Amino acid sequence: GGSSLSFLHITFTCRLEQHRGNRMASFWRRLWACKNYLFIFLTPLLLLPLPLVIPTKEASCGYVIILMALFWCTEALPLAVTALFPVLLFPMMGIMDSTMVCMQYLKDTNMLFIGGLLVAIAVEHWNLHKRTALRVLLIVGVKPALLILGFMLVTAFLSMWISNTATTAMMVPIAQAVLEQLQSSIRSLDNCEDSDEKEGEANNKKENNYVNVGFELQEKTHADLECIENKEKNESMVVVDLALQEQKEARRKEKHLRLSKGMSLCVCYSASIGGIATLTGTTPNLVLKGQIDELFPDNNNIINFASWFGFAFPTMLVLLVLSWIWLQIMFLGINFRKNFGCGVGPKQKEKEKKAYQVIQREHKNLGSMNSAEINVLILFVILVLLWFSRDPGFMPGWATNSFNRGGKDYVTDATVAIFISIMLFIFPSQISLISSSSTEQTGEKKKMKAPPALLDWKVVHQKMPWNIVILLGGGFALAKGSEESGLSKWLGEKLAPLESIPPPAIALIMCLLVAIFTECTSNVATTTLFLPILASMAKAIHLHPLYIMLPCTLSASLAFMLPVATPPNAIAFSYGHLKVIDMAKAGFLLNILGVLTITLAINSWAYVMFDLGTYPSWANNTSIP
Repeated sequence: GGSSLSFLHITFTCRLEQHRGNRMASFWRRLWACKNYLFIFLTPLLLLPLPLVIPTKEASCGYVIILMALFWCTEALPLAVTALFPVLLFPMMGIMDSTMVCMQYLKDTNMLFIGGLLVAIAVEHWNLHKRTALRVLLIVGVKPALLILGFMLVTAFLSMWISNTATTAMMVPIAQAVLEQLQSSIRSLDNCEDSDEKEGEANNKKENNYVNVGFELQEKTHADLECIENKEKNESMVVVDLALQEQKEARRKEKHLRLSKGMSLCVCYSASIGGIATLTGTTPNLVLKGQIDELFPDNNNIINFASWFGFAFPTMLVLLVLSWIWLQIMFLGINFRKNFGCGVGPKQKEKEKKAYQVIQREHKNLGSMNSAEINVLILFVILVLLWFSRDPGFMPGWATNSFNRGGKDYVTDATVAIFISIMLFIFPSQISLISSSSTEQTGEKKKMKAPPALLDWKVVHQKMPWNIVILLGGGFALAKGSEESGLSKWLGEKLAPLESIPPPAIALIMCLLVAIFTECTSNVATTTLFLPILASMAKAIHLHPLYIMLPCTLSASLAFMLPVATPPNAIAFSYGHLKVIDMAKAGFLLNILGVLTITLAINSWAYVMFDLGTYPSWANNTSIP
């Protein structure tokens, strides 16, 4: 009886412990599921001692910046919602009044962003970007190295004008279609070769095994033995043949997978690289322009579309070529002769021909250019020409003498972008002034109606990322709050000892820091946080502000290592060919190459373009207290 009681006691204790363990595990799972809510409520409370213990404007502004930085890094709240914190916290902490804070959310740079996006939406809406992509691919061909180069050139060019995310979302499916056709053509050609070989072997066997009918009865026993031996040989040959086919198929799949990985990465990487070439190509570029105009109001419009293009376009080309070479080495091997299709046999040429036919078919399906595409293309070309010629720098532009007076820029790049955007809502999508609908059954005259405009607000409402407009505004509000509170001045004084370090070393270290930081957080949030600090540091050590602000802005676009680092990476990763380790290995060296390329650019042609060797007078006349 005692032993049974002790057994029951042990069983009960074990079950009780198991139940407690299950309850604890369930509790921790529930707690992890609600981690965002806990972070949202606990983080402000844990940081609250900073403004309470140090009751100064600088500490209060620092509290807001640290809080927003943590929320942006973890994305506990949507990025745009976090960007609205200054509207709430700056007035409550006595840093800025509400009217001044709200004015930061729709500045000239925001309007440039909106205007550029409206044009990009029109280009996407009428499929002009797809036509451009397919036309370039038809020119470069489908040889492995040239195919990757073609996709990189098209993606980079498109991302100069439309969003990196939209470019990647459009180009990755085209790349997958070409690769699938390439794979299916390889498989069908190999199957044809196998069947031809089998037919040849069968014919040989028939010739070798031919038996004269006259001798068949006399040599029946001997023929039976030969038949058994042949059967055994055939069975062993079938087993070997199947094994060889499996090996061949495995090698084919491995080769296709490597090419698929290279193609996916080339699209998402070139989308990020292409965005740096133009001022409106990616949001961090506009953040820099906005911060320079905000922090140094007398900068003589040093950053405009033309000056940015002159600096960033060559940088983009160098980085694009380096990334193309690196992706070739990593996914195609170092046999460049083979990669370029030199000395290939007729089999490979047939495969390439079929892949080329896919692109031809896609291009043919688009038909000829309609009037809407032509109109959008004309307006797009006019936009680029007006941007370049507004104030080229080396000569007076059309706005210099006609509109800008007294040394003040009345017309900016934003004015041009909004002008062309408004034209998109005015110009019709068809050349004829009226278009006819279907005839009514009553036999009345056709109902006539005007053709739709090139762009309507319904399309804009679906595609416009208003969250980025708010995010830009939040960055400008932070910069203004740092100035008004005196935090920028305090940071600059603390960073003054850096004056003893050579400027190239400072720029290189800051580029590496930004490139690492942007892997974990939004590139817009990264530039928004870093640029005001870098401006204060440049002023403190009497270094040209652009010498460190320009390279760090470009480094914010070097998000190559992780799928979550930027939307183009996530889109490429979603197709299932890539593993995180693939992206990390390819992106690590590309990050280093990017930082070195940017460092080369800032110490060579940019050094001369922006006169970075001297401390400019406009940097002294700053709004930082």
